[in-house]
Amino acid sequence: MKILFDTNVVLDVLLDRAPHVDPASKLFSLVDAERIDGAVCATTITTIYYIAAKSFSAAKAKKEIRKLLALFEVAPIDKHVLDAALQLTFRDYENAVLYEATQAVGADAIVTRDQAGFPRAKLPILAPAELLAAIAATEQ
Repeated sequence: MKILFDTNVVLDVLLDRAPHVDPASKLFSLVDAERIDGAVCATTITTIYYIAAKSFSAAKAKKEIRKLLALFEVAPIDKHVLDAALQLTFRDYENAVLYEATQAVGADAIVTRDQAGFPRAKLPILAPAELLAAIAATEQ
């Protein structure tokens, strides 16, 4: 199962945001253990760098980006993805780009804390706790 991680879930881990860090960290561990395939959008990487550099330092931001690049596949953003995102009726273009990147990388679902941001999605849009429960159910 390949899961695309929304930026907010990655930030929950990076910034240790309670109470969201616990389920997000468990998902990171599942990716690290190769129990799920994790992907992030290319725009997530740039956003994470920007926020990490402001929150910590450029050196720490680079270190965190290296960790993310080692752990996750990166869903590419190209003209096709950007154009297809414009065709969606999502209120937030960033979510539309993420959704189209999910299609491009062949992910089965998106894990996010912004489920309402993906109206009429044709693939599962799961909160971190929901994804953890779904994985646990398939392993029983």
